[in-house]
Amino acid sequence: MKKVLYYDCFSGICGDLNLGAMIDAGVDIEYLLNELNKLNIDNWELNAIKDNRKGIYGTRVDVIINKIEHIHRNFNDIKKIIESSSLSDNVKKISSDIFLKLAEAEANVHNSKIEEIHFHEIGAVDSIIDIVGAAICIDYINPDKVICSTIELGGGFVECAHGKFPVPAPATIEILKNIPVKSGAVPFETTTPTGAAILATIVNEFTDNTNFKINKLAYGIGQRDTNIPNVLRVYLGEEIIEKSESPVSKEIMIECNIDDMNPEIYDFVFDKLFENGALDAFITPVIMKKSRPANKLNVICTQENSEKMKKIIFENTSTIGLREYHIEKTMLTRKSELVKTKFGEIKIKNAYYKDKLISSKPEYEDCKRLANEHGVSIKEIYKNIQ
Repeated sequence: MKKVLYYDCFSGICGDLNLGAMIDAGVDIEYLLNELNKLNIDNWELNAIKDNRKGIYGTRVDVIINKIEHIHRNFNDIKKIIESSSLSDNVKKISSDIFLKLAEAEANVHNSKIEEIHFHEIGAVDSIIDIVGAAICIDYINPDKVICSTIELGGGFVECAHGKFPVPAPATIEILKNIPVKSGAVPFETTTPTGAAILATIVNEFTDNTNFKINKLAYGIGQRDTNIPNVLRVYLGEEIIEKSESPVSKEIMIECNIDDMNPEIYDFVFDKLFENGALDAFITPVIMKKSRPANKLNVICTQENSEKMKKIIFENTSTIGLREYHIEKTMLTRKSELVKTKFGEIKIKNAYYKDKLISSKPEYEDCKRLANEHGVSIKEIYKNIQ
């Protein structure tokens, strides 16, 4: 059995919420304080108390700063603080990786280099405590796998160092690219850049499927009293390995022959089909009567979505008729995981037959993005995937 740590972010995540949830899950607070003191940073305190929101009890953490500082630290300044401490190598690496996520996001937002970015809110002492504290906690719990739900971002506007921005803040959404999110549960920010960077660094899989045995529930309690409980819920559990057959699904195949349309239009048609829920779409060269060359357009969709697919085909192609029939699809079980490389994280799509790994394939768009970001060939990206 593998130990699972699951983040249920129905009300978002920030640094304080994360620390509260970790302490509530069993991280010894004296151990946490002793480790944080290895940073050799003064003028802060960490208070942890029992509190509740909407009747849900858990641990609320406040990082109290006794002396306000006006220091704008860059990534290298923060990394020196971490590296010069006596923290373990694993905690140092996790902490530095979280700050690197933040630095990369800020650099992309401001079109700057990482070394030119000076953190404002994130470089403050309380944020350093939140991030290094998160690394200490994950090292303490030492899960085999970290999973996270879809992340609630909130709504409204938030005050940043550069002014007022709509939620999510630019750095937050930059960090959470390619990660499942939702918004609008409440009219204020629920996920901060710090919370986003913690998850983007430590989480192995993002899914709302809690397919594991839950051994313990824990709650980090937030500062607000809102319409939904201002809490971060985490589960500690054990992963369940199920023996399963390859799933079979019943779908609809829609097809037509087209011999009188500009082929450039197919690209637009495919975009519309996939945007509206097509499961697959493809064209096949065919020869029609009187030896006319043509293309056969095939679209696979669910029964519920078939009328929408027909409408798109009729409105955007030159066909005047469609064929439709039921099909059964037998599929390998598919699971995704994030793999860390020296260039960044890449989503890997794994396919299983009766729980035996059959194939693994990196997400092309991730490889393409990292190749462009680092100015290397896409073959170099593929070679660094383990």
